[in-house]
Amino acid sequence: MAVFAYMLAPDHSPYANRMVLEIGGQKPGYQQSFLLIKKQQTAPSSSFIGRLISGVDDRYEYIPIQSWLQQGDSLIVQKYIDEGITERAAFFNPPQYTDLRIQNKIFLLGTDRYGRDILSRLIIGVRVSLAVGLITVILSLSIGIFLGAIAGYYGGRTDQIVMWLLNVIWSIPTLLLVFALTLLLGKGFWQVFIAIGLTMWVNVARIVRGQVLAVKELEYIEAATALGYRDSRIIIRHILPNILGPVMVVAASNFASAIVIEAGLSFLGIGVQPPQPSWGLMIKENYNFIITHNPMLALAPGIAIMLLVLAFNLLGNGLRDALNVKV
Repeated sequence: MAVFAYMLAPDHSPYANRMVLEIGGQKPGYQQSFLLIKKQQTAPSSSFIGRLISGVDDRYEYIPIQSWLQQGDSLIVQKYIDEGITERAAFFNPPQYTDLRIQNKIFLLGTDRYGRDILSRLIIGVRVSLAVGLITVILSLSIGIFLGAIAGYYGGRTDQIVMWLLNVIWSIPTLLLVFALTLLLGKGFWQVFIAIGLTMWVNVARIVRGQVLAVKELEYIEAATALGYRDSRIIIRHILPNILGPVMVVAASNFASAIVIEAGLSFLGIGVQPPQPSWGLMIKENYNFIITHNPMLALAPGIAIMLLVLAFNLLGNGLRDALNVKV
């Protein structure tokens, strides 16, 4: 779904940001007819890869209408303004060359307060959640495995320094540390990912250190040392492959935690910035509707976050059972 988001989403425009203010805040299943008027400045054609990555700009302007009637060379419409309010408008539409189209759309999950399709933004928002989880896991594994491995293997002063750093980072609340790094790096797409990744390596380092301490006393490590292998070769080729089970379990847990933290940051306004869709940002934009007539606008992204986090937690449990890891 994340890879083919723009192909699957009903709104193919970049970030699913097609605003039709007249139909803002509508309930799931809402239907509306639109008059499509071709824009004067046509959007440049993009390749298949370009459409797959960033969507395609709208070539038409969407005008909500209540009814329409073709009279000769003119199209007479009742333009939808609000519930029970319409406005008559006429558009020249020569039969031999038409720039006008009538299209009926169904918004399966309704529209937000700006009139954007909730389902489209929900589908495209999957990319943000999976990207933040993936980048966070890569960063946390890179830092955590490196520090944990050298601390467990060398011990002594190296172990003391790394453990001191672990204890300092561990003593700072994760969300507070993310706030500090976000303010330092600035608001934005990549800054949030880096900030979250730099705060979640502590668990990885602690588990890797413990595993290395246990493994380095085994006979095959002593044999590798007796053969004169370099420390880097012993760590990379002989120790790390045998301790990846617990690390994979922690990585799945960090993936889920990163998704929740990113949603919280976006909800607070210091995560992914509009108009880029993020599930946390969607909750922020629509949480006022929870106590009004349309709670689904905020509940839909909340349910999506819950299901994705549950999926990665179940993945972690499955990896633990498959690898027979005792945590």
